[in-house]
Amino acid sequence: MTPGAHTSSVRMVRESVLRAEGLGRVFSTRAGTVIGCEGIDLEIFAGELVVVRGASGAGKSTLLRLLGGLDSPTSGAVWVRGVPFAGLTEEQTVQLRRDELGFIFQDFGLIPVLSAGQNVSLPLRMKATDADARDARVAEVLELVGLTDHAAQLPDELSGGQQQRVGIARALAVPPSILIADEPTAQLDAANAAIVMDLLLHLVRTEGIAVVVATHDLDLADRADRVIELHDGRIVSRPGRRSA
Repeated sequence: MTPGAHTSSVRMVRESVLRAEGLGRVFSTRAGTVIGCEGIDLEIFAGELVVVRGASGAGKSTLLRLLGGLDSPTSGAVWVRGVPFAGLTEEQTVQLRRDELGFIFQDFGLIPVLSAGQNVSLPLRMKATDADARDARVAEVLELVGLTDHAAQLPDELSGGQQQRVGIARALAVPPSILIADEPTAQLDAANAAIVMDLLLHLVRTEGIAVVVATHDLDLADRADRVIELHDGRIVSRPGRRSA
């Protein structure tokens, strides 16, 4: 063998963590049939930030719900780390979401009567994590989002930006392969939006998490690896991965 031949033949292989083929969702309304999304083919890789853009009603939230197994498609299929949602029982679907996916919502989604730390601990309690390990993980992710000193505060005692960071910490409590975020900066001022954007990018670049985020934020889109444009539920442009 020629010296160096083996090394030169090695290629970096990106890990596919989320895949959709022919994905569609149709809603029946009193006004008739409404297409939420249609014919979506998509593959997401570990350590990648993918931004989904489009006008209101373009299908961004519908697509994210389907990718995260929060809704069932009327056509096509979704795989998470090679496991299809189709055919899973409700319990298996919940387990797959809990073990592999984290969700961030624009309305924060925190339980108002629970402290920041208690909100973050919920996924770990659902997983029946040992109390000591649970407390250690809660402390770890709160430190990651810069809220160590706010663990005992209730959501209404926190700013909007702090509440969203609690939401991110909760999404990270059971370490996910994929974060799905629907307009995570929509209710934040520019300063807090920048903090959240930097945090998402940190998770992608240092933790290798795949982040799929629907947003109108041009700054975040400009920093993404890929930007997907939706129009009337269909992908209309899909630029390739940006060079490092």
